Amino acid sequence: MRYKFSLRFIAAAVALAVFGGTAAACSSSTDSSSTTTTAFSSPVAEAEITGPVTGGKGFVVVAPSPPQDGEQPSVFDLKTVGYQEDEYFFSGDATAYTSDVPLTADGMWTTRAAGTAPYASRMVVRRPSDPKKFNGTVIVEWLNVTAGLDTAPDWTYLAPEIIRSGFAWVGVSAQRVGIEGGGMSLGIDRVLKSFDPARYSSLSHPGDNYSYDIFSQAGAVVRRNASTVLGDLKVKNVIGMGESQSASRLTTYVNAVGPTANVFDGYFVHSRSGNAAPLSVDPLPAVTPVLGTMIRTDFGKPVLTFSAETDVAGARGYVKARQPDTDMFRSWEAAGTAHADYYNLGGGGFDTGDGKNDITYFNSMMAPPKSVYNNLITCADGINTGPHTYILRAALRDLNLWITKNQIPASQPRLEVDAAGTGYNVDELGIAKGGIRTPHVDVPIAVLTGLGQKGNAFCSLFGGTVPLTSTALIAWYGTHDGFVAKFTEVTKNAAKAGAILNDDVDHLIAAAKASKVLQ
Repeated sequence: MRYKFSLRFIAAAVALAVFGGTAAACSSSTDSSSTTTTAFSSPVAEAEITGPVTGGKGFVVVAPSPPQDGEQPSVFDLKTVGYQEDEYFFSGDATAYTSDVPLTADGMWTTRAAGTAPYASRMVVRRPSDPKKFNGTVIVEWLNVTAGLDTAPDWTYLAPEIIRSGFAWVGVSAQRVGIEGGGMSLGIDRVLKSFDPARYSSLSHPGDNYSYDIFSQAGAVVRRNASTVLGDLKVKNVIGMGESQSASRLTTYVNAVGPTANVFDGYFVHSRSGNAAPLSVDPLPAVTPVLGTMIRTDFGKPVLTFSAETDVAGARGYVKARQPDTDMFRSWEAAGTAHADYYNLGGGGFDTGDGKNDITYFNSMMAPPKSVYNNLITCADGINTGPHTYILRAALRDLNLWITKNQIPASQPRLEVDAAGTGYNVDELGIAKGGIRTPHVDVPIAVLTGLGQKGNAFCSLFGGTVPLTSTALIAWYGTHDGFVAKFTEVTKNAAKAGAILNDDVDHLIAAAKASKVLQ
């Protein structure tokens, strides 16, 4: 991959950020090649830790998808890939925040504390069992509650890269809905306290005004209490991550809380919208960011924003919040991708990275599903089966190298938004132009889009897949071997451009060879 190196990173990392009328210095990220770690210093309150938690039905975290028929949510057996998982409760007093002036679109906010409340939440930890396999970086994911229960979309998208690179992962119940309920519902009860009161009755959430500090305290636990929640792993860096509604909350977190909390070494903001989440809501005075709020870049922590087609000019309108790349900010926009795709909705949930799932998932482009979650959600047409996961893996590795080695990723091309700002300039097949390119869109066997379709309300986020006809495939490639040759060439070029990882090249080529394209 290509990187831009800058000595300004070190200088920027000690820039002062104004928060509540006081200045707070932010320390530079620790180099993962170092034999020592920088002492952790943060004003964030210490939480009390309990666990590993046992009892009840077993811990609840939904990945890859909401479970059916009364079964517990699960992932593949992590022991087969050298990982283990545990659940911990953490509790304390959380702070809410407000602002005495309107929040500006540039994200340069001055906020102050607006009271405290007691809380008790939980975190799920997945980590290498062998400390020698740990790369030094912990990902802390803000669990998503859009469906009315905790889900872990970024774990699902990124598990193959998390495991092969040796990250540790921590999923945090930062919001009230996951613990207490009260949000949207798919008709599946996995709200912690109602689903398993024997295990979770002690948890208590005072409301989302306190979610930002709860997330800070979870990140601080990873540093202060590493021996408790991570065993013998030596933590050097911590990444804050969130997808969809969690990304909108993480946007507000970066602007309002991150500079002074000084918990995270970098942020992965995945599929945010043009809005940022409210800083505070009733019963506090409502403080809401303006449409088009950007991410502040003045406090010396790398931020990578990743957007699918759905997010930029689609239903979520990130185009209104686009901002230029800087030494502290990168924006990736991926062609042929949807906000949530088949990989995330079940097609990749048990992907161990051994290559088998790559073949199955590749074939889904030729027969895209219309339903997910055992027909719980049904769309009018085939949902997106595109390359989101492969580009996301490259983005995570780039962000980690940025944090640990000061290697600033090269800027990537943006999607070509149309004049109306609600769609894209497209090629003769209808595939969006611009953006990060993969063989899925440049050697197509289907037209992949992130723009919405009819059906269940969630379908507007699922994009679409329209397989090419045999006639079209013959016109483009002639034979199966002709297709494979072209796919192989473009896959290798995509890796050179940094769109995908070299680790995935052989698996993608093998999937093309094993496919029934022109067979």
